[in-house]
Amino acid sequence: MNRDVIIACDFPSREETMAFLDLFKEEKPFVKIGMELFYAEGPEIVREIKRRGHKIFLDLKLHDIPNTVKRAMAVLSSLDVDMCNLHAAGTAEMMRAALEGLTRPDGTRPLLIAVTQLTSTDEKSMREELWIDHPMDETVMHYAKNAAGAGLDGVVCSPLEARKVKDACGDSFLTVTPGIRFADSAGDDQKRIMTPEKAKDGGSDFIVVGRPITRAEDPVAAYRRCVAEFLG
Repeated sequence: MNRDVIIACDFPSREETMAFLDLFKEEKPFVKIGMELFYAEGPEIVREIKRRGHKIFLDLKLHDIPNTVKRAMAVLSSLDVDMCNLHAAGTAEMMRAALEGLTRPDGTRPLLIAVTQLTSTDEKSMREELWIDHPMDETVMHYAKNAAGAGLDGVVCSPLEARKVKDACGDSFLTVTPGIRFADSAGDDQKRIMTPEKAKDGGSDFIVVGRPITRAEDPVAAYRRCVAEFLG
């Protein structure tokens, strides 16, 4: 896959999601379907958006015992999504089981990436709440190496860490980076953020952009601006 901008369709209903996608008359953006929309509408929302011609990143962040994750991934693979994910903290055994479940009988499968640390997490919360004493960079690199060793395609990480992940795991190891904001946007609840242009220069393969596009006065114009900054 080439680099791309993924729109986070974090809407509570099918109606709002489709109204948003209907704004795009010329493009078929790569979209992320997360927990809110999937739990509200179920697998049919994935099938409907796929029928419209969009690539889909199904962002459910699985984290459970290996056999449960393997069986769940087999179900998700049948939805014909393009990318899905799990938590790297679930161990290499869980990640290998996920790959096994995700692979279809013909050998094809969606891309599988692992969440290292959420972009809403900072070192203070890591130390005080998660009891992780290693610095953020070291923790992310350790999780990324575990994911690469388990055979995954890449990781979700902060754009601030993308280049280091590439250095640690190789240029072909994908970096999918949320926490993207325009230079003139608010940071909201994200703490480790970067502009689309800087994310491109920093080694991001895919950027995930939500509110700066979905809540923009003109979402199509905001999407096109993001594409121009990231891919231009």
